[in-house]
Amino acid sequence: MRQEYADLKEKISKLHVSKQSVDTYIQVGNHTIGGNNFTLIAGPCAVESSQQMHIIAQAVKAHGAHILRGGAYKPRTSPYSFQGLGHEGVKLLKEIATKYDMPIITEVVDAEHVPEIAKIADILQIGSRNMQNFALLKAVGQCKRPVLLKRGLAATVEEFLFAAEYILHAGNPEVILCERGIRTYESTTRNTLDLNAVAILKNLTHLPVLVDPSHGTGITDIMLPMSKAALACGANGVMLEVHHHPESALSDGDQALIPSEFGAIATALRKMHHV
Repeated sequence: MRQEYADLKEKISKLHVSKQSVDTYIQVGNHTIGGNNFTLIAGPCAVESSQQMHIIAQAVKAHGAHILRGGAYKPRTSPYSFQGLGHEGVKLLKEIATKYDMPIITEVVDAEHVPEIAKIADILQIGSRNMQNFALLKAVGQCKRPVLLKRGLAATVEEFLFAAEYILHAGNPEVILCERGIRTYESTTRNTLDLNAVAILKNLTHLPVLVDPSHGTGITDIMLPMSKAALACGANGVMLEVHHHPESALSDGDQALIPSEFGAIATALRKMHHV
């Protein structure tokens, strides 16, 4: 056994994240995340308008998505980029999702926002830029909502696990880990989707593990094979960005699938999961 892997296994053996006799299952609406269930999360990077969300929610629901995603608070690299609709965006996301009988996941970026967003959202997302925002991790650890924790842009698996430990230690056992690619010297893709991490996380922890091929690759042409690869190496589901007009999206349009492309991926993954 590689020594670094053995050391990490020993280091976390007594932590809350460590592998247990029973894996964690997380109930969200009528859907269970974890175990042999396959979870499909889909929606736009950002909530832009009621019309946009109606069109996308209807499409992803029709293609079998279990949970509707949409960002209302958008931490962006440039201060001049679209920053999201804020709390009104969260309420809009929930309103549209309710009409299609779908739970929602949205990102929270400030510890002060956690109580109000937790009253509305079914899953709170901690984005990659906030993976080590320890005040925020403690805040979501004290709430009663499932938390999806995304791996940081350049975080090691060990750092990722200790970030999850902050949430579990604070009292929230419902944590979902999400591999979304890390920065490497490779520039062809937006990030390097680290599927090694998926297999390692499944071996070392009891927590569900999802994969985000949208951020992990940034290339719609390869999201199908990378989604299949995620499923093959043990992921409990994938999160994909979908937009009906990617060319006019206010955030991450280049990596957004159109509904028909998402439908093709969803169909292929269901067939693969059944096998």
